[in-house]
Amino acid sequence: MEQDDLAEQARRLFSGRVEFLKSAPSLKFLPDPDAPEIAFAGRSNVGKSSLLNALTGRKSIARTSVTPGRTQELNFFEVGEPTVFRLVDMPGYGFAKAPPKVVEQWKRTVRDYLRGRLVLRRVLVLIDARHGPKPVDIEMMKMLDEAAVGYRIVLTKADKIKATELEAVHAATLAEARKHSAAFPEVAITSSEKGMGIAELRAAVLGDALI
Repeated sequence: MEQDDLAEQARRLFSGRVEFLKSAPSLKFLPDPDAPEIAFAGRSNVGKSSLLNALTGRKSIARTSVTPGRTQELNFFEVGEPTVFRLVDMPGYGFAKAPPKVVEQWKRTVRDYLRGRLVLRRVLVLIDARHGPKPVDIEMMKMLDEAAVGYRIVLTKADKIKATELEAVHAATLAEARKHSAAFPEVAITSSEKGMGIAELRAAVLGDALI
């Protein structure tokens, strides 16, 4: 499919039915594996909910919160009528304000989901453009490498820094991606607030779902 056609198809699809399906606190609550899934991973407060809202053109499809670590379950959203694919909002990692036992449970759930979910087509690893890849991001990337799950790196909040700084962070993130076996060899640059890179990311998500 031509890139322009894919972008237009993605725009129409995301402007149609996008509905919350369910939350899964553990694997036994996962929905039936009958639709492709694209998962979103990122440090707490990286702007995951804002990006999901921007992609779907909704104000609150995914709740945004200033409290890091608010998403504690795998949250599933269906896209299309009938469902073409699902978006999966994964628990934020890093400095989540939760007891160590709860954090460990999240990690186990995420790891098991990544390793065992046959309909998982791609993971988007969100990294704050103001900071670039941090050790916890690299830990997540290694987890995905080990699970042999392909992933795209997406820089968020790109409007919050100067163009020269963004260029440097982009280059450093690209260099890091090239060290990882399962990382896509491109890094997307986005701003949920300004709409930067959103149309391109929509097209990429649809393309990944249709693989």
